[in-house]
Amino acid sequence: MGSGTVLGIIGGSGFYQMKGLERVEQLELSTPFGAPSDSFYRGTIGDVEVVFLARHGRGHRLMPSEINFRANIFGMKQLGVGHLVSVSTAGSLREELLPGDLIVPDQFIDRTYKRPATFFGNGIVVHVSLADPVCPMLSRELAEAARVTGVRTRQGGVYLCIEGPQFSTRAESNLYRAFNADVISMTAMQEARLAREAEFCYAALVLVTDFDCWHQSVAAVDIGEILRVMRANVEHAQTAVTNLAGRIAGRERNCACANALRDAIVTDRAVIPPKVASDLAPLIAKYLN
Repeated sequence: MGSGTVLGIIGGSGFYQMKGLERVEQLELSTPFGAPSDSFYRGTIGDVEVVFLARHGRGHRLMPSEINFRANIFGMKQLGVGHLVSVSTAGSLREELLPGDLIVPDQFIDRTYKRPATFFGNGIVVHVSLADPVCPMLSRELAEAARVTGVRTRQGGVYLCIEGPQFSTRAESNLYRAFNADVISMTAMQEARLAREAEFCYAALVLVTDFDCWHQSVAAVDIGEILRVMRANVEHAQTAVTNLAGRIAGRERNCACANALRDAIVTDRAVIPPKVASDLAPLIAKYLN
């Protein structure tokens, strides 16, 4: 299928299917980390192979804290993904970021506390760099692909990830504004961490749906209003992803993302447990031989 470029898409709230996929097949995967959120859907957009996964499962069955992020990202690795885009909704922490806008963040702040955030451990220690957690090439192309939709799009910004499932208190919301964060949501941080360990080129597309609860001129964040704005913008997000597929078709990966583990495995290869080496082969086999 396709030209060799494999683009993974993780769809968030409202983004439960990938329109425009051709020659679609549904795939059920098992991983060393358990079951992914749902079936993977593999198909093509033009010359690009695309793998789609609904983060919360079809029908939105999983809370953010219940998502098996490791299985989702590992499954993408098993299917040959090299470029990964996660799509999510978020609240704005900035006056100038309006509901209906799109943002492609380049930094993250993690305020979660319940979620496994690495593939490693159990006899293997790995320390990847997360200083720049997104791929600059893929983020640039994603922002340009989003702008083509005509929606106001910002490239760059800070995504603050909270545990949820509740929205923030007003005190928390104002604290996060003091962090110089731009948007607040509940899912992309773990995907960014794991995508780096999986050596993906990673970028996030965020649909701004509300002003959280810091903004005194509007009512506190309301799920009904979020869903209304989300539905209006999901089609734009799908179009942006389709545009992105055309922009990266046939591209070679020549950035540092593709070799993020090269100097990050600190454990002596001779003492890595054989089962761990076998389970994690899609991630580390090329560094063990």
